[in-house]
Amino acid sequence: MSQICVLGSGAWGTALALSLHRRGGHQVVLWAHSAEAAQQIRAAGENQLFLPGFPLPPEITVTAESAAVREAEIVVSVTPSEFLRPTLARLCPSLHPGQIVLSATKGIEDQTCLRMTEVIAECLGSQGDSIAVGALSGPSFAYEVAQGQPTAITVAFTDSAAATRIREEFSSASLRLYTSNDVIGVELGGALKNVIAIAAGIAAGVGLGYNSTAALITRGIAEITRLATACGGRRETLAGLSGVGDLVLTCTGSLSRNRTVGQALGQGRKLPEILDSLGGKVAEGVRTTRAALGLARRHGIEMPITEQMELILNEGKDPREAIRDLMLRPGKDEH
Repeated sequence: MSQICVLGSGAWGTALALSLHRRGGHQVVLWAHSAEAAQQIRAAGENQLFLPGFPLPPEITVTAESAAVREAEIVVSVTPSEFLRPTLARLCPSLHPGQIVLSATKGIEDQTCLRMTEVIAECLGSQGDSIAVGALSGPSFAYEVAQGQPTAITVAFTDSAAATRIREEFSSASLRLYTSNDVIGVELGGALKNVIAIAAGIAAGVGLGYNSTAALITRGIAEITRLATACGGRRETLAGLSGVGDLVLTCTGSLSRNRTVGQALGQGRKLPEILDSLGGKVAEGVRTTRAALGLARRHGIEMPITEQMELILNEGKDPREAIRDLMLRPGKDEH
């Protein structure tokens, strides 16, 4: 039996805890950011705020105590990117050599433009050499994972033994894991697809059809791949589950929060109002857009869709004007 602590009691963290419990053979702890949040979940017997309708078995411990991290063999970080660093500042003293830390957050840190595993490694400091840090990503709506619908995702570590262990510990009849050693490609594919999903939502919001969505997905994976490979990722990774697989899901699925934000923008609503309406849920693409452009500038990479999303999100550009500007860009060879 493995002791697994899931850091973050949002929808995705709760769904992963349910999946791990359903698999069996684990002692699963769901860690909430505050004692009040943990108590609310325990009292209701489910996560009413982020994943209602899915009872939490009593075998899943819900707590805000740092001891849950100290006692775990595997720590799964599902903390939103903007809160990861302060969360680790609280919990890093409880981490110790021999543990595995798995990031399942699909974002890039604002200002620093660091991937989540880079933030974790930076926070771990000198003890990072003795703790394996990797990433989990792929097409995986929390609601469907909680339902137990068949889902396939990718786990990436530079340490192949750690990747294999996570695959063996997490795989079940409803969750299939593929291993990779391309942490950069897996993380950037998962983070950058959220930006393109906002664009796909905007296209739907202004009334555009399937042609436009197909174009955005195709050109979106092209610019995601350009940046990921410039950062050291592999092109084939972006053609897999954590790249095009996750991109298609998030750009077309009605459960996508990033697509929902984009659709509301396309319908003329303002960003602060849209974010307030999410009820505490996070659309990572909003923050990732600016961070992605910062990363692109460092590497001299052109990201036209992402550039237009930044203008819409942070400078109030009219979505229709942004679409027009994308269409009227100078002609180029496709490859």
